[in-house]
Amino acid sequence: MAKLILFNKPFGVLPQFTDRGSATKRPTLSNFIDVPGVYPAGRLDRDSEGLMILTDDGKLQARISDPKYKLPKTYLVQVEGEAAEESLDKVRNGVELKDGLTRPAVVERISDPDLWPRDPPIRVRKNVPDCWLKLTISEGRNRQVRRMTAAVGHPTLRLVRWRIGEWTLEGLQPGEWRAGE
Repeated sequence: MAKLILFNKPFGVLPQFTDRGSATKRPTLSNFIDVPGVYPAGRLDRDSEGLMILTDDGKLQARISDPKYKLPKTYLVQVEGEAAEESLDKVRNGVELKDGLTRPAVVERISDPDLWPRDPPIRVRKNVPDCWLKLTISEGRNRQVRRMTAAVGHPTLRLVRWRIGEWTLEGLQPGEWRAGE
């Protein structure tokens, strides 16, 4: 039976088991997960938080991370400014990025979610409001959510991946993991 791990990656943690790119050692998955033979199915930037799935099953790993399978990924996104419906409609219809038009996304404004505090906290500008979005994409380009929100005039301040397909972050605090099914 395949191993499957659901992990809540904290802000600042590299989405890999070793750090080869820095003179100072940055935290990696190995600081939190000591399960032999599992590897991340997809990536989550160092400055993003939330759900990562690790597995020892290569086919499952491909199904989760390969865009051709169109597995939906849902993010809770804190953005700069008050996102109007006009901006959200652009995201819903696909956003033109340097690497082409994105697939249409599902997006809505939401109330501030009940999340753990981020360490370090986001930068807050006293005279610039912010709001939260729930955004679901079915592809996985490099820094795609951040580039999409910036393209419609709302730079991302905080990004938390909440769901990948049927798997969710529910009940996991930053740095915690559990076996999945």
